Amino acid sequence: MIIAVDGPAASGKGTIARALAKHYGLPYLDTGLLYRAVAANVLREGLDPAIEADAVAASNFDDELLADPVLRTDESGKTASIVSAHPLVRAALLQRQRRFARAEGGAVLDGRDIGTVIAPDADAKLFVKATPTIRAKRRHAELQASGSTVSLDKVLADIRARDLRDMTRSEAPLVAASDAATLDTSFLSIEAALKRAIELVDRQVKLKAERDAG
Repeated sequence: MIIAVDGPAASGKGTIARALAKHYGLPYLDTGLLYRAVAANVLREGLDPAIEADAVAASNFDDELLADPVLRTDESGKTASIVSAHPLVRAALLQRQRRFARAEGGAVLDGRDIGTVIAPDADAKLFVKATPTIRAKRRHAELQASGSTVSLDKVLADIRARDLRDMTRSEAPLVAASDAATLDTSFLSIEAALKRAIELVDRQVKLKAERDAG
């Protein structure tokens, strides 16, 4: 069973995807970490994330880098949004993600183009969203907990800028798959959001099984 979870930054998609993987006993991949790894390489080597050739040069990395805490920094996140807009970077990481999705038994992947590009034939697809203000408050709280003094207004501006980049890029823009179930987490607790996510996945898997059988 393949479950695709898409959505913008700080929507809750990562938390939901990890919980779904645990619930169904499936391996999980945060595909955003792949782009953050490219971003970390770009920053480490003093390259320009806006130059496609520089970003592509940073796209070859070992899986060990995915556990590096530097990938979780706000700087890596912002840079990841820039490098992910390059078609050649996305192409370089495409097969890596598809191999994970097609592993025996299935998987849960979260990102921005899982249901539309990486696994368009997924058994279940969720598009997780929340209002920009609420997402900014969530990210601001995370940053404060890590010692950052960035203002909420700055975080909100960054969220809006990232949304614009992700939704308007020419290659695999952030968009809900036509057959994805939408889950708005704006006013849901984590527990309520997960309960709803499981309900939506179970419903989609059941409908797909019925279609395949009939």
